[in-house]
Amino acid sequence: MSGRVSVFPLAGALLFPNMHLPLHIFEPRYRAMVSDALARDRRIGMIQPRPVGGDTDRPPLFDIGCIGQIVDVEAHADGRYDIVLRGLSRFRVVRELDVTTAFRQVEAEVLPVIGDTTLGLAERASLEIESRRFADRLGYAVDWESVGRLDDESLVNGIAQIAPFDVAAKQALLEVDELSARAELIVQLMQFFGRHGDDEEATLQ
Repeated sequence: MSGRVSVFPLAGALLFPNMHLPLHIFEPRYRAMVSDALARDRRIGMIQPRPVGGDTDRPPLFDIGCIGQIVDVEAHADGRYDIVLRGLSRFRVVRELDVTTAFRQVEAEVLPVIGDTTLGLAERASLEIESRRFADRLGYAVDWESVGRLDDESLVNGIAQIAPFDVAAKQALLEVDELSARAELIVQLMQFFGRHGDDEEATLQ
């Protein structure tokens, strides 16, 4: 399934399926994008710009992003918006469209869910154990009782979205097709960033 999607290439802001992302919209072109989305299907594609040298207004985009639906909106008198997006599905950019709008639009292929959306008992246990170790290393206070009540998809995608990994690591997580493989990569990343937490140069190569 493919179609036209307005995209928001906001560096560092990644959205995962079934997760929520609050955004403050103040730039005129993205205020126009939100207005357009509200008048149509309330959908926006969150995608990462590729790092490039120099300052550019239209940086190249990664191939994979996530379509979000506006589930909450507050419109301010000066034209700004506060919105909350709920992740619907990942998408692949087929091509960028030549449009007259100030905001960018792409032809997007919606990616199907691949594999099971549940983890095996050992996979779930490994993820929870490593999450506790990682949180302890970084001094985070976590309500583990609430975490334990999350379904597998919410746990995996929630960690992927909020964990303090660098953008390259989070993009790698978004590009993983299967939930179990994403959980395995999260464990590896927590081990890596946990060991190098005091090293500001630590990034995923």
